[in-house]
Order: sequence, then C-alpha cells, then structure tokens
Amino acid sequence: MKQLFVFLFVLAGINAHPAPAVYKISSPDGKIAVELSAGPDIRWSATYQNSEIISSVKAGLVSGDGRLSGENESVRRAQYGKIDDVLEPVVAHRHSRIEDKCNTLRISFRSGLALDFRVYNDGIAYRFETALKGELIVRDEISELKFPSGSFSYYPLEERFMSHNERKYIYSSLDTLTDIHLASLPVLFTTKGINILLTEADIQDYPGMWLRGMGSGGLRAVWPPCPETEELRGDRDVFVTGARDYIASTAGSRTFPWRAFVIAENDGRLIESELVYKLAAPLRLKDTGWIKPGKVAWDWWNANNIYGVDFRAGINTETYRYYIDFAAANGIEYIIIDDGWYPLGETVLKSVPGMDVPELCRYAAERNVGVILWVAWNLFWDEIDEAVALYEKWGVKGVKVDFMQRDDQKIVNFYHEAARKTAEHRLLINFHGSYKPDGMIRTWPNALTREGVMGLENNKWSSDITPSHELTIPFIRMVAGPMDFTPGAMINMGQSEFHPLFNRPSSQGTRAHQMALYVLYESPMQMLCDSPVNYMREQECTDFIVKIPVVWDDLLVLDAKITEYLLLARRSGNDWFAGAITDWTARDLELDLSFLPEGEYRMEIFCDGINADRHAQDYRHLTKTVRQGEKLKINLVSGGGWLAKISPIK
Repeated sequence: MKQLFVFLFVLAGINAHPAPAVYKISSPDGKIAVELSAGPDIRWSATYQNSEIISSVKAGLVSGDGRLSGENESVRRAQYGKIDDVLEPVVAHRHSRIEDKCNTLRISFRSGLALDFRVYNDGIAYRFETALKGELIVRDEISELKFPSGSFSYYPLEERFMSHNERKYIYSSLDTLTDIHLASLPVLFTTKGINILLTEADIQDYPGMWLRGMGSGGLRAVWPPCPETEELRGDRDVFVTGARDYIASTAGSRTFPWRAFVIAENDGRLIESELVYKLAAPLRLKDTGWIKPGKVAWDWWNANNIYGVDFRAGINTETYRYYIDFAAANGIEYIIIDDGWYPLGETVLKSVPGMDVPELCRYAAERNVGVILWVAWNLFWDEIDEAVALYEKWGVKGVKVDFMQRDDQKIVNFYHEAARKTAEHRLLINFHGSYKPDGMIRTWPNALTREGVMGLENNKWSSDITPSHELTIPFIRMVAGPMDFTPGAMINMGQSEFHPLFNRPSSQGTRAHQMALYVLYESPMQMLCDSPVNYMREQECTDFIVKIPVVWDDLLVLDAKITEYLLLARRSGNDWFAGAITDWTARDLELDLSFLPEGEYRMEIFCDGINADRHAQDYRHLTKTVRQGEKLKINLVSGGGWLAKISPIK
C-alpha cells in the first residue's frame, strides 16, 4: 500500500498545542548557531556571530492525499552528536584530504519520521528520513525561506523546469522576487555582509529543488513533478507533456536529499567550501584504480577548424587521427568525438560513413590517448546496456551524455543508473545539459564533471560570457562541484572588439585571463576547446596549459570579490599554481607568498603583455626566483589575467 502521509514537522503534543519545544545546536567553532522551534510546525533560524542571517525556514513533507496526519505528533527522541572524520576523495578536485567535522542533531518521531541537522563551521544542512513500510508518495516538500530585511540574491532566473541550467545571475533584492520568478540552484544570498549559498546534496530517487519568490523577502522551494507523458521533439529534446500530482514515488524507508546552506563571511570562503562533497553519499565502487582524470582535446567548440592540412576536416577518421596526434604530442590524456559521429536520432551503436571509431580507439591507445564519445541521453538510455558493453569492446574510455535538461525523479534516476552502468564497464562519464552537481563525484567518482553552467560555448552565439560572468560562477555554481566550462580560447578579444562567431569563436578578455581559468576553475576532465592548429601556433602557451593539474591537494583563496576579481593558489604535490583574473576594470592585486613553506622557489609566469589592453592576445612569459613571505604586485589590464607555477628549487 502507498503510504498516504503528510509530514509537517511538529514536535509538540499529540492532541493539543502546548508551548513549542526548542532545540539549539551550533558549529564546532561556535560562530554559527541554529535554533529549532517545534510546535504546530517546525521552523528554524540561524545566527552568525550572534547576528541573525536566516530568519525562518519552515520544513515539511506532504504526501499522497494531502492530509496533515503528521501534525503535532510525538517526539520519540532528540539526540545530539558530532562527526569528526577525514575524507580522502578518489578524485580530489579541491582538496586531497577533507576535514569532515560538525555537530549533529537528530529528532526521531514515533511515526517513523526523523529530521537530521548538521552544523559545520562553514554551513548548515538538514534532511528528512523515513522508516515506513512499502512505498511512499510525496506530493510536495515544504521549504519556505525567510531572510532578514535588506537581503539580496544572485538569482539564476529560469523560465521553466525544462532547462540546461545555464543562466546568468541577476543581482536582486529579495523583496522584488515573486511567484513568477523561478530559479534553479545554487542561489547565493547576501545579508548583513554574510554570504549564504543554498544548494542540495545527495539527490537520489527524488527530483531536484528549485525556488520561487514569495514577495516580502520570502522564498519557497518547488520541485518538478513526476512525468506521466513525454514527447520527443527533434532527435534529443524530451519534453514532459503530462505530469502526475506528486513529485516522487519512492521507498517508504529512506533518507532524502540534504538542503545545504554554505555560510561564508567573505567571498573567497565560498570557493573553499567542501560542504556538498561532505554531505554526498559514500563511495559505491570497489575498484577505482582505472579512473583517470585529465585534459581533453575537444572538437565541437572550434567547429573542427583544422587548416594547413591535406585532408578535408570534419566528422571523419582523418580529422580525429589529427586530434589524437595533437593530444599525444602534448601529453593530453583524451580527445572527445562530439555530436555527429553516429546517425542522429537512430542509434548510438554504429558510426556514420567515414568514421571508424574502433580504429580511432586502437590508434589512440597506441599513443596513450583515450577516446570519449558524445551521446544524446535519450538514445543512449534506450540502448545503454548494449552501448556500454560495445564501447568497452571498442576501447572507448568515457562518454559525454547530453541534453537531459531536466531534474525530475525520472532523470535523476537516469544519472545514477548511467554512472553505475558506465562504471561497470570502466567508462568515465561527463554530464552535459545537466543540473548542478550534488556530490555525485564522491559516490560515483567516474562521473568526473558536468556542465549546468553558462560556459564558453555561449561565445559562439552571444556576448554573455564576460569577465564579470566568469567572476560570478566560481562563487556560486562551482561551489556545488566541478564545472565543465570548457576554457582554452587562443583567439582573445577586448571589450570593444568581441563579437560572436559560431564557427570561428573567440573569448572575451586577454590571453593570460583565458589561461588563468585552468587554475581558477575546477574540472577533473578539463577541456582544451580550441583548434589543435591554434594550439600548435601558440605552443608556448599550450606547453604551460598542459602542465596545469586537473586535481589538487589544497586550495587557498587569497583575494576575491564576486563579479570583480579573484586571486587563488592551488597545490599539487610540492608545486603551487596561482591564478588571477579581473573584470573589465584594470586593477593591481598583491600576491602574498606566506603560504609557501620556507625555501627558494622558481616561479614561471604568464601575464598580460604591455599592449594587452590594445591587443588582448599580448602576453609575457617570464621566470623569477622567489622566497616564502615575499609580496608580488600583479598588474591586470581590463579583462586581464595572470598565472604562475611555483616550484621548489632543490
């Protein structure tokens, strides 16, 4: 039998309305404090250093028939505890060792319902848990948010649930947001000088969370309903044409996704947070030794613009041999064969005439290069068992799955099944047309990266990827996890010169700005988006790009202001890499090398050239000797950048 319950968390008496019970919990350092008030419903608020930053959150679950049968039910137990652990990720995109330390509160109800809270030094998370027999229909989940008066948000305004989640972030007063304003997650709020980023973690067998404004500074969470009927439009866009009156039909005994609030007193601490990873489900693979992060020579952004050769460039075997040769010569781990290699709308089990994928895999393997295949999700899902077995036989190393554009329960389940089935055949997976990361890289580390970001590909048709946009997404979207932004443009333009070109795209900002993104942005499967010919013509830059790691041991944000500038350093082994970019405002930053251990270091630098403000491709390449504690001045032109490798001199 379906469980027809509504759980609206109330911790008071069974048949009466006594004074609400109050529970308090704080972070290990005592800076964040949460107070839960349980009465007719449950509401919680939070303070940072005794100043209120979240004024009210109302939480609950509504099931099947809409009855409020969970109201005023009896609390069986309220149990405080703590977690004090160290996590070592299989794929370390931010830190190779993560301190997992928080205080916990678990409230169990006699009905089989529980509420778990965790309070970390950098945030808050809560989730539901049920212990019910059979299946459970969840009609709705209640999450109503209130922030103090005068709060603002960086709001990724959406038109509908069918979305690639590639949005610009609109800086808005919360008072201006009403029911017509739909947003995907993550969303960043600012109140009293404190940043609060709302996202979620561990989404399984459940839809993703979105937000709508409520007016007067309030917001409510909404979820895409379970699809009942669908329609394929074109060869890859699967639209929901009819929906059920609930958001999930799931097991009655389970945990639900974490609602996560990253809290940071300055902008840079957002980027350093590992909250989403810590909340994710643990590793489900026994054998992970085959998972190999790396860089990828990518074809689609540059439209296969290979020139100076004696063959016709395009979707053919000769073109991709050229990509493989380029990758092998430069120590690049993978190439992608993107859209067009198989008969569109037909099958992902054979290639088009002129493309010999098994031969390309053999040719690549001889040169220590892996091949990744692009697939539209719907065809791949229809043939997934045959496809993953065939790709493993061919020697394919991974798949790039695209155009899901949804995060209802059905599509979320597809992500987990696709990650599981590809892992069984030792295939990596990169999700495009995707929702935001939720920590899946911890659970399924073969799922190295995903899109869900307005990335560089937009330069092919719009002017949206400005330096200011590139200085927004690391503080919001990247906080949730790796992002396949696809940097690497070798044709670079200043503010007045840029215009979109689909087949010969360029980037906004300087060459050093574009190169610095390889240090600033996290993706264990990092693209080189431009034509191999352009990289070979710019070999000095290419040689440095391919030396930049895609996984890291440590991260320090040294100076940052959202939308304006960013300076950070990352460690890989004994080497440090530092990177900085600015918006269209020229500025000077200071790099304080106090983070280095004692000793002498060789610093290899790429920076804006003396004429980079006039010609964005102008750069300087220099080396110098530095010591721990030195302070270096970084000069950034409009849209400029700077990056360096810092290696100990033995």
